[in-house]
Amino acid sequence: MITSFRVEHTLSLPPRVAEPAQAGEAIRAAVLAGTGTRARASAAEPLHLTVADASARSGVPLRDADAGLTWLSTQYRGQLRVTADGDLVHVFPTGFTRPWKSADARRRVAAAIGRGAMGAVRFVVRAWVTIVLVAYAALFVALLIGLTFARQGNDSSSRSDRGLPGGALAYGLLRVLGDALFWTFHPWSPFAYGGMGWNYAPSPLPAASIGARAGARSRAADRSSRVPLYERVNRFFFGPPPAPPDPRADEKRIVEAIRAGKGRIGLADVMRVTGLPREEADPLMARLMLDYEGDVDVSEDGGIVYRFAALRRSASDEATRQPAAAWERTRPLPPLTGNGVGANLAIGGLNAFNLFMGLWGIANDMTLERAVHLFDKVPYHVVGTGTPLVFGVIPLVFSALLFLVPLGRALVRPSRARAAAEERGRLGMLREVLDRVGRKEPVTDAAVDAAWTKAAGEPAPRKRIDRELAALGGDVEIEPSGATRWRFADLETEAVAVEAEREAAAEDEAHLGEVVYATDKA
Repeated sequence: MITSFRVEHTLSLPPRVAEPAQAGEAIRAAVLAGTGTRARASAAEPLHLTVADASARSGVPLRDADAGLTWLSTQYRGQLRVTADGDLVHVFPTGFTRPWKSADARRRVAAAIGRGAMGAVRFVVRAWVTIVLVAYAALFVALLIGLTFARQGNDSSSRSDRGLPGGALAYGLLRVLGDALFWTFHPWSPFAYGGMGWNYAPSPLPAASIGARAGARSRAADRSSRVPLYERVNRFFFGPPPAPPDPRADEKRIVEAIRAGKGRIGLADVMRVTGLPREEADPLMARLMLDYEGDVDVSEDGGIVYRFAALRRSASDEATRQPAAAWERTRPLPPLTGNGVGANLAIGGLNAFNLFMGLWGIANDMTLERAVHLFDKVPYHVVGTGTPLVFGVIPLVFSALLFLVPLGRALVRPSRARAAAEERGRLGMLREVLDRVGRKEPVTDAAVDAAWTKAAGEPAPRKRIDRELAALGGDVEIEPSGATRWRFADLETEAVAVEAEREAAAEDEAHLGEVVYATDKA
């Protein structure tokens, strides 16, 4: 008699980690908890992990370990490398640390403080413009005009009793202000062309008649009227407001390039459309793989290709065009004010008038009490009334500070121009490298130097160019002739792999199936 037994074994398996963030945290915790000094040091040293390494150390399934390593790359600026045998390695140059985080935090704090300070200054400027700048100018003009008439009605002894010297100065200020207003707003003034002098824009063709010129001036005035006065004043002191940046602009360009490239893309394409350095392009692609259901293919030669088959699906038959390259989107340095000549002269003259009138008020001890009795028919002798704040110190100090703002921007403008030129040079060098790699032509020092100089307008130090080329993954080779040549092995193998993947990509990936049901049809 045979008795059968059934033995039940209960296996205690770890739960499957579905979320990439959870898998990544499990891998990071397992690596940092490893025994030995070497494992502990890896937290801040370069770290190399394969998917199998991550799975073995953490107990996370292979599929989840792949997603977890991709997530870690987005958090710790990881990079991808391929061995000679075609194995994919995730490289973390600084381990699971973020040495750039403190610097980024300081930049964010400094930017926030700068924005807050600029906002406060802008508020003061707007208040000064709306309440003080124009009001003070009108008040000072009325004061001088009233003083002129009052003096005409009194004899010389009365004027000397009042102790108000500076009549000649007042007349000179009135004359300067009147001339400035005349030449700024007079319809036949050259500064008035383009909307009563506020937006000076010379016509490319001479007007055939006075009527044609008047019509052009009217059209310019219509355009000028769209910019309010306070905005012109803000431009004078702070420059034209920059367009708000689109935080997803680079991501949209990359997605557009992926669709135009049959769902396949390499790091060279990413750098081409974004202008980002390689150290930033790698983590960005890791994040896009998580967000857009992408994966990585490795060719037999070790070329890395990012594949996004799901992004090819489209309800339109229209082909997607490649987005413009980063070097095609460079813009010149914005103008200092963005206003016309007439607007700058009027605003600057108005502020200068208040500044000089503040000096005049201090020189003539123009306190409020003295101003109240200024136009009395019977002379009133005023002495020792204190510091002239309203008609002296306040307009003098604020007007001087307002002039310091555009002056400071003008002083830092050359450094900003140099930074913009260096960025154009870097993009010009990047263009030369990527184009030569795509055409399988040698990258020489002379070629990249010429590309940088052409784009920036001036040559760059040799060390700066060498540093940028090394950041792109370049290695120097000495040819038998003694000439130096830069080789970009990763970019060269990637270009071949991306081209092969695109040629082999099935067209069915981009087409939708037959519609079997639609709510808009009965």
